Amino acid sequence: MTENTLDVETLRDWLNRRRPITVLDVRPLAERAEWFIPGSVHVDAYQALRSGDPNALVDIRLQSDVPVVTVCAAGNTSMIAAEVLRRRGLEARSLKGGMKAWSLAWNMAEVKSSSSNVKIIQVRRTGKGCLSYVIGSNSEAAVIDASVDVKVYLSLAESNGWKITRVLDTHVHADHLSRSSQLAEQTGATLFLPETNRVKYNYAPLHHNDTIQIGTAQIAALHTPGHTPESTCYLLDDEALLSGDTLFLSSVGRPDLETRPEETGERAKILWRSLQHLLTLSPQTILLPAHTSKPVEFDGKPICKTLADIHQTVEILHLPVDMFVETILSRIPATPPSHHRIVQLNEAGLFPEEDPTTLEAGANRCAVS
Repeated sequence: MTENTLDVETLRDWLNRRRPITVLDVRPLAERAEWFIPGSVHVDAYQALRSGDPNALVDIRLQSDVPVVTVCAAGNTSMIAAEVLRRRGLEARSLKGGMKAWSLAWNMAEVKSSSSNVKIIQVRRTGKGCLSYVIGSNSEAAVIDASVDVKVYLSLAESNGWKITRVLDTHVHADHLSRSSQLAEQTGATLFLPETNRVKYNYAPLHHNDTIQIGTAQIAALHTPGHTPESTCYLLDDEALLSGDTLFLSSVGRPDLETRPEETGERAKILWRSLQHLLTLSPQTILLPAHTSKPVEFDGKPICKTLADIHQTVEILHLPVDMFVETILSRIPATPPSHHRIVQLNEAGLFPEEDPTTLEAGANRCAVS
């Protein structure tokens, strides 16, 4: 951090501690609509700032005693914005690396468990909306869908007195780089993945109804193809369902990534069957997905719902199969940026030498609502 910039980790810490601060987003409205920092204020001043307009931020009203952090896509235009505000006498810094760097920021929340011997921690990439989980019981822990820096999981395990012995992915991800291979290598944990011929690294295969023990906790694999052929949900103690990208709180997984267009309809039918199976679980089952579509607040509140709530709010689940397929195909969003490269790396179990934010920047687009 310099006098005129603020790094992502410091801003993350300030937001986590509820420090009074104004985050001012100066990007164009279309970029803001894709993803943003929770609680930030927006003014579409990008073109005015780039053109040197002295009145670019004249209409924005800011508290003089609250520090301001300006934000743009990569940290360049926000430097101009911060300088404009400093000339007004405000304490203003630019977020170093902008939203591109912010894609790695995270926070966490604890999910309530009925067992005093089981603890569930939801780790959230606040910009990308990626959700991963640490499940601890007695002295052991499992990490599911690792999507932030390995050090985060190591620190959480250490602070809770756990050793990470199991690392699992629900499927081969297309919108973010999996950190699971890295984490398993550093901890010596067993790396699990639903059985597939897609990947080129060694892993312990999971099949439908296979179980894994973590302390007193039991994780059962439920094969739920559709989003990808190998997609699998993990049922924890018949109480919580870690649903990967198969089912979200207000939507379902898209069936078109890394497949031929003519196969997408068949994949959607398969997804429908998987979702119908999930709906047979207890209505009180807590759904814990691998993504959320909104930036994650620093509020410590877990992102979850019961299946009973999902029954009520995700109307597409109750369509007959033909109408479900037709609806899905009509609503498929644009593909995630760089998804081919991300899939290639995840299939190889590799982490790129280049800056991961170059590949991962932007909102996730894994859902169809």
